[in-house]
Amino acid sequence: MALVSTSLRAQPIVALDVPTLRAAQDLCARLGSGADFVKVGLELYTAEGPRVVEWMQGQGKRVFLDLKLYDIPNTVRGAARSAAAMGVSLLTVHGYGGAAMVEAAVEGAGSGTGYGNGNGTGILAVTVLTSFDAQSLGVSLGREVPEMGAEVLRVAGVAQAARAHGIVCSGHEVNAVRTTYPSLAPLVPGLRLDGGATHDQARVATPLRAAADGARYLVLGRAVTAAADPAAVLAGIVADLTGPA
Repeated sequence: MALVSTSLRAQPIVALDVPTLRAAQDLCARLGSGADFVKVGLELYTAEGPRVVEWMQGQGKRVFLDLKLYDIPNTVRGAARSAAAMGVSLLTVHGYGGAAMVEAAVEGAGSGTGYGNGNGTGILAVTVLTSFDAQSLGVSLGREVPEMGAEVLRVAGVAQAARAHGIVCSGHEVNAVRTTYPSLAPLVPGLRLDGGATHDQARVATPLRAAADGARYLVLGRAVTAAADPAAVLAGIVADLTGPA
């Protein structure tokens, strides 16, 4: 199976940021068949475990398991092996865990660069969470972060060295990542439609802007799922991504 449809400039993934499998099932029903690639994050996976992945796959959906693993390499290797056994398409680990940890995840997934080659589970290294700005990240790291883009590129370099399939970054940095590390597949969260609320995100972009800058995957959250007609909003985004660049 190809990672990104040949007719799409980037692959949309709908975030199922809900607390229960029943709520996820209801949201999928409202989204319709257009939501064929979904994100299962910490809240839903902690509540429901592997059965939520199994249900999604039974509905013909691909699953991005967004757990942002961060532990010693051996533990992360085992967790990635378990995720791959479930058949998830993408799995996140924290790039700040270092090259040895990210590479252990790649080894555990057993897929080299993963799903981008049509096989196995693709490992994505999280660079800087989109809720951070330079000041708050500097406080967290205990050092000054003079330029966010440089910090994202530094962590992307770790992902490249560890043979990860891709990285997670905001739309603000995706163009620089694609230019510097063209083999990495960027996933961009924190997306908002024109005029939409930013909520708890500090660095946001629109789906079209992120796709034009080189995003391979687009995580669509509240901009779609909180809409009165989420299926219609998702269809509009897909239509825009199918059109000329």
